[in-house]
Amino acid sequence: MKYYLIAGEASGDLHASNLLRHLAQRDTQAVFRGWGGDLMAAQGCEIVKHYRELAFMGFTEVLMNLRTILRNIDTCKEDIERWKPDVLILVDYPGFNLRIAPFAKALGIKVIYYISPQIWAWKQKRVHKIVESTHAVLTILPFEKDFYASFGYSQTVHFVGHPLLDAITQMKREPALPHDGRPIIALLPGSRKQEITAKLPVMLECARSFPGYRFVVAGAPSHPESFYRSIMQGSNAEIVHNRTYDLLTQAHAALVTSGTATLETALFNVPQVVCYRAGAISYQIARQLVKVKYISLVNLVMDREVVRELIQHEMTAANMAAELQRIVQGGDKRNEVLQGYEALREALGGSGASAKAAQLIIDIQKQ
Repeated sequence: MKYYLIAGEASGDLHASNLLRHLAQRDTQAVFRGWGGDLMAAQGCEIVKHYRELAFMGFTEVLMNLRTILRNIDTCKEDIERWKPDVLILVDYPGFNLRIAPFAKALGIKVIYYISPQIWAWKQKRVHKIVESTHAVLTILPFEKDFYASFGYSQTVHFVGHPLLDAITQMKREPALPHDGRPIIALLPGSRKQEITAKLPVMLECARSFPGYRFVVAGAPSHPESFYRSIMQGSNAEIVHNRTYDLLTQAHAALVTSGTATLETALFNVPQVVCYRAGAISYQIARQLVKVKYISLVNLVMDREVVRELIQHEMTAANMAAELQRIVQGGDKRNEVLQGYEALREALGGSGASAKAAQLIIDIQKQ
């Protein structure tokens, strides 16, 4: 079968690549094409456009790049119509993928949404468009299936478990840096340029309060090291590029931007402080629209504060330092976070998500 995938971010590239591996094991005639990144390419997917060309963050940034986004959507539709895949697999990235889904379904292509968009947070009415424009929705968070059911949708919605459990369990763990006796604090400022520019300088300022620790920036594959170095001038922090998981195997604690990275850090058992700051306009709009109590996936899944979140004006170097101090030392707060991580793993449903998703996709295509 011919599979077309669309992943618009680094996390989507990771999960899509693991899905591709399991699809190839089950379908020896599989051919892959899509929009994604290096990890998908490594699994034999012909990449039409890299996700680094697609990542626009926030309301104002999207408006500023609207012409490019619309042009990309047209290009994608033309490519799908020309290539004629049997299955279209959409990986999160709703602003783009929800433009593609009804178009592909109208062409007679089986459309699978793998990793449901976080519509439970905002724009909940999109649930109808997602279900109506797909043949199946595969969810990775335990509360999402109930969310769809609350709107009357359950038959085509499947909880497969979170693929991060597989990705982290299966990886070959190698230290990112040689030990020098100092505990490592990982800095994960995000994968988008706007995120990094907003958060990394504050994280580096916080690092000055911890002379006995080794601060290491996790560089995203979508940006050159020179970009990070321009921000890190005058700092004693180090950087490892495209080795976030290797860094987390060594980390004693972490400062993490919101998103998938908070869950990844938790699954590596690294106590963290979650840091989030958006543009003023984007943040004010989001406050009116977002319907969740937390911004980190750790707290959302557990429905309580397991890790501390510093949002917008609270995201200062002084506040980061105070919260980081509570988790780097052994004590009640650090132990509470680690106990919360144990409960989190149980809630996420165990391993095997990528394999389960691959088999479901093949079964649905045969229907």
